[in-house]
Amino acid sequence: MAQLSDDCFAFGGALLSVEAAEALIAERVSPLPHEETAPLAAALGRVLARDLLAPLPLPPFFNAAVDGYAFRHADLGAGGETRLVIAGRVAAGQPAGGGDMAPATAVRVFTGAPMPPGADTVLMQEDARLEAGAVLVPTGLKPGANARPAGEDVPAGAVALPAGRRLRAPEIGLAAALGLAALPVRRRVRVGVFSTGDELAPPGEPLRAAQTYDSNRFTLLAMLAGLPVEATDLGILPDRPEAVAAALRCAAGAQDVLLTSGGVSTGEEDHVRAAIEGAGRLVFWRLAIKPGRPAAMGVVGGVPVVGLPGNPVAAVVTFLHLARPLVLRLAGAAPEAPPRFAARAVFSYRKKAGRREYVRVRLGPGSPLPEAAKFGREGAGLLTSLTESDAFAELAEEMTEVAPGDIVRVLPFAAAF
Repeated sequence: MAQLSDDCFAFGGALLSVEAAEALIAERVSPLPHEETAPLAAALGRVLARDLLAPLPLPPFFNAAVDGYAFRHADLGAGGETRLVIAGRVAAGQPAGGGDMAPATAVRVFTGAPMPPGADTVLMQEDARLEAGAVLVPTGLKPGANARPAGEDVPAGAVALPAGRRLRAPEIGLAAALGLAALPVRRRVRVGVFSTGDELAPPGEPLRAAQTYDSNRFTLLAMLAGLPVEATDLGILPDRPEAVAAALRCAAGAQDVLLTSGGVSTGEEDHVRAAIEGAGRLVFWRLAIKPGRPAAMGVVGGVPVVGLPGNPVAAVVTFLHLARPLVLRLAGAAPEAPPRFAARAVFSYRKKAGRREYVRVRLGPGSPLPEAAKFGREGAGLLTSLTESDAFAELAEEMTEVAPGDIVRVLPFAAAF
């Protein structure tokens, strides 16, 4: 369980920028210390706990990179083709044999086969001309061509993967190539997810008067599924401060992070802020963003609590800037900013200076940059604005207007979902 001081997030300002929020998390939250071993088949998505040192060179021996003929480059003549007698054959998985090759000879080799002793260069079979038991090697071949030295990819003892790396398919493959059947990883971060509000009903149950179905909890659980976490659905909290506070205190004993959505603004029926204050310590972070300004962050029983807005789009945006970096920090992962890229706007838009705005856009082909077209409606409660768009156009604080043809930075949904 995370054990943070009650005032670790203390901040005295009015509105917090995205960068300041993320810096505060990086500076004041330490990774969970727990380490365990995961077999390769179960290591996908986990965070490497320690630098992974290569126990052997990769490749482990000098080998042919192509099918062809191996020889000593020094045997080639200065001008014209060189005739080398074919003196042997080595396939992948076979030993290369004993002593050095005889002068002016070549050995038939196949991709991955060990290089014969003394050989340093390979002629691709497509470029070879054969003649009465010999191969004719053209000019222009450089020493070492089409051959892979031992350790060319990773030398023995080198850091093959650094601590904090999230393990994807390429990292799993590299570990397997080094002969490792299991890896030291950080324990998954335990995240409990609540929704709040008497107006919410679980999907699948009948709606009472004035109720809507809870969607945020399932959106957040789905977003967490792409992170190194063990997420727990903790259900819906009623609009009663004492019940919310009691639930947070109870859940803090089993979780490393608590996420809530809804009830974090300043209305009379927004009880999450008061509940966190009653159960622990709260510093109310009002982020300088739209949508998603009302957000809460505090500590209950040593466990960080992130209160996200109730509007679905605002919940997604604030998840990306508060919950995601917090979870990755606790998981010991190296910093990972969601990828952005440039696009050309094909819409007009006005905004206030001093806050960052996230505008939902569809992406289309363009030259030299893709084109970004604004979704037709702007409400932060429109779930279809996420299902029918591709990305957020991230409009910087100093911007006040976007005109067709302007270059904007976009954050693709694929990075979030």
